[in-house]
Amino acid sequence: MANLPSQCFIILFSLISLSINVDARHLLEATLPELPKPELPELPPLPKVELPQFPGVPILPKPEIPTLPKPELPELPKPEVPKLPELPKPELPTFPHLPELPKPTFPAIPTIPKDTKPLQSSTSP
Repeated sequence: MANLPSQCFIILFSLISLSINVDARHLLEATLPELPKPELPELPPLPKVELPQFPGVPILPKPEIPTLPKPELPELPKPEVPKLPELPKPELPTFPHLPELPKPTFPAIPTIPKDTKPLQSSTSP
């Protein structure tokens, strides 16, 4: 019994945890105003960079890539699939003819006319 926390500690701990939950829910439900988009200044276009031509360097022509012919694949003959032997269709055994059972009849429930008055007992005043 000495190792168990006191009732005051349990009550205090539960109240603190409830107040933390309420504060957290308030933070989730709070709406923030929309911030305006910042206006960025326009940047001037960058100048085009031209590389200088050196007089002593010859210009090499672009190499041409030869086109490769499309390889032709030989046509393979279709394999012959052997036919499966036909199996005879299974027949269900015939069941003997059962006589039809007569339908059960239920007795009719008598209807009580609504005009009748309930019976009064002779002992009532």
